[in-house]
Amino acid sequence: MTNQKNYKKTLIACYLGFVTQAISANFAPLLFLTFISTYGITLEKIAIIPLVFYLTQLLIDLAAIKFADKIGYRTCVVASQVLSAVGLVLMAILPEIMPVPFIGILISVVLYAMGSGLIEVLVSPIVEACPFENKDGMMSLLHSFFCWGSMGVILGSTLFFAIFGIENWKILTFVWALVPLYNTFNFINCPIERLVEDGKSMGVSKLLKTPIFWLMIILMVCSGASEATMTQWASAFTESAIGVSKTIGDLAGPCLFAMFMGISRMLYGKFSEKLELTKVMLVCGIMCAGCYLLASLSKLPILGLAGCALCGLAVGIMWPGSISISSQKCPRGGTAMFALLALAGDLGAAVSPTMVGSLSEMAGGNLKIGLLVATLFPIILVVGLIVLRSMKKYQIRDESAQF
Repeated sequence: MTNQKNYKKTLIACYLGFVTQAISANFAPLLFLTFISTYGITLEKIAIIPLVFYLTQLLIDLAAIKFADKIGYRTCVVASQVLSAVGLVLMAILPEIMPVPFIGILISVVLYAMGSGLIEVLVSPIVEACPFENKDGMMSLLHSFFCWGSMGVILGSTLFFAIFGIENWKILTFVWALVPLYNTFNFINCPIERLVEDGKSMGVSKLLKTPIFWLMIILMVCSGASEATMTQWASAFTESAIGVSKTIGDLAGPCLFAMFMGISRMLYGKFSEKLELTKVMLVCGIMCAGCYLLASLSKLPILGLAGCALCGLAVGIMWPGSISISSQKCPRGGTAMFALLALAGDLGAAVSPTMVGSLSEMAGGNLKIGLLVATLFPIILVVGLIVLRSMKKYQIRDESAQF
């Protein structure tokens, strides 16, 4: 009976789920200057928008531990698409009809951030629960669609603005909202299995008492930090280091980073059966630290750009790889495990870019100083992986005792 189910529909829905998340994360930042000029919003208030977005995601990650299993994967993941679509649509409407446009923008951001948080928590376990072979490769390929979505949003929006003008941004907002709207029906109709049978998952308390799970949390924090720091600062770094326009900076910085990150995840998805995940992640962690050092210490702008772009190749495996290792080490972790891992990754993604900005400001606006300090995260990840490999035999015995 299971063999008759079309899990390719599930995969397509999950791929588009990550594309939806990429739209939510990348579209509004392209409009920050437009919000300032159109609605008279200050730069200080604009800085609140990404903070609200990531804070909302963190809260949803935390809340999903309690309600996702009770409500069910399908209901929650359908809600993620509806919230994302509604949030995007309202971003074009609420600022025009509310007395304070900024409040209207924040309401829309909260809505699609709720959708984005649910996507982050649910899509990975949905794919993990499908009866696919080569789960590591499938997970890596799945997460590559966030990269392709990010590239699509940046390139598509840049092209739209060049042809039709930035003043028509509301039309493009409605266009992007069609992606989660269409994907709502995909999730309604595709087969979705439970990751762990009712009553057999470990639960939060057991997970938190498992030493190796805390190691997984550290890996996720470092993965999120290593990825988000370069993502958030790539454009500014490219502009300041090479002195190009913002448009060229966006294309040469975050777009190249996203492209290499997507390539990394696709390559591992293709060759994962021949590779050992922890070894690949070790190499990537060392390469990531090298890229951060190259970007922060190089005196040649072109080498700084190379470090920025190739960092995407290095960090690509970290997030999905940490999830795959966690699934192997804690097979009964259930939804709570995926929610806590997403929470840890988002925590790293929220803290590290802010730390880099603060340290760079303290250094007189020198972004290279902030990036140099951020090298600490891939280094900690490498140390964590070395510890994990040393615990390999012990963990097998520990798991047999626990499970």
